[in-house]
Amino acid sequence: MSSGTTDPKPRLPLEGVRIISVEQYGAGPWGTMFLADLGAEIIKIENPETGGDVARYVPPYTGTQDSVYFQSFNRNKKSITLNLQHPESKAILHKLVAVSDAVFNNLRGDLPSKLGLDYESLKAVKPAIVCCSLSAFGRHGARAAEPGYDYTMQAYAGWMSITGEPDTPPQKSGLSLVDYSGGVMSVLGMVSAILGARTSGRGSDVDVSLFDNAISHLSYVGAWHLTKGYEPQRWPDSSHPSQVPSQVLPSKDGWLVVMCAKEKFYQNLVTIMGSPELAEDPRFNSFASRLENREALGPILKELSQKRTTAEWLELLKGQVPCAPVNSVEEALRDPQVAEDELVLEMEHPELGTIREIASPIKVGGVKTNHRLAPRLGEHTDQVLRDLASASDDEIASWREGGVL
Repeated sequence: MSSGTTDPKPRLPLEGVRIISVEQYGAGPWGTMFLADLGAEIIKIENPETGGDVARYVPPYTGTQDSVYFQSFNRNKKSITLNLQHPESKAILHKLVAVSDAVFNNLRGDLPSKLGLDYESLKAVKPAIVCCSLSAFGRHGARAAEPGYDYTMQAYAGWMSITGEPDTPPQKSGLSLVDYSGGVMSVLGMVSAILGARTSGRGSDVDVSLFDNAISHLSYVGAWHLTKGYEPQRWPDSSHPSQVPSQVLPSKDGWLVVMCAKEKFYQNLVTIMGSPELAEDPRFNSFASRLENREALGPILKELSQKRTTAEWLELLKGQVPCAPVNSVEEALRDPQVAEDELVLEMEHPELGTIREIASPIKVGGVKTNHRLAPRLGEHTDQVLRDLASASDDEIASWREGGVL
């Protein structure tokens, strides 16, 4: 029997959260974009003297102070111009901080305190403010003033030494995984601190560095080394260091990956490939024996795998052995799962035409985000200053004329 009441309109989980973000390029904007997708109001501060976020000018596919690259990191945000090095900017910043939950930045580690973006500088403005810094090496220590990027962190953290085939030069990941995961780590820390501040009334600093983030990803390999002195090495065919076989295999017309993370998967693999005796062979009948005899097993599997096409193997192995084709980017984006999961967003841009970009993988309660293009440089300056800083049109005009905005 109906109670006569209706459910309230579904809300995105971060609606009502406001974050001031002094961000640029990739890592920071990547993290805050997912918060914007989840309903947070992200007010992106850009320096008018430098033309704003450098990502606006990354080729190819550029427009006027905009690019497809910039669009892929900044949808659903607002942009205001504010020169934080101008002496009059502090009063404006403080008015925004007073009505916000957090201040985020991904600047060099020595800059947040100099620009007044840390908790010590802002706690008097709002005791519950959360100040999150994502930097190369952290805000303290000998390297705080050094810049750093994804590529250099992959080198520092040992990633490149274990990526690629044996006896080839060190290689980086094909994607900027230190940046991407660093952005997500930083906003996870920031949202956690916001939740705590709403309960306690006390904010805090949140610090994440790309270096620490990259080192943390060593995970079990790092634990093996620290505990038992394990020395990682590169194995042929992009093989897993201990789970054998988990690797790339050649097919008649291309490549596929198999992942035998359980004994039954290995048994299924060799049976389907037509050599069930390999399941009982004492050289290969356990994880430990296969690890010891991986150099003998690899050539046998490659000879078997070349007897059929990739598509034929996928059909035979599906549901029996975790497997995948080695797709190109084009092939990956044509996978039916991409459409099923609504992973491609489409928006019309006045200069760049139809922008298609990758959606957030996070889905909460079936609530849909009404996505917006990444903002034009300073698109929301006047609106934000009127609404949040109680600024008059004359004040805004004066600040703009004086180089503050």
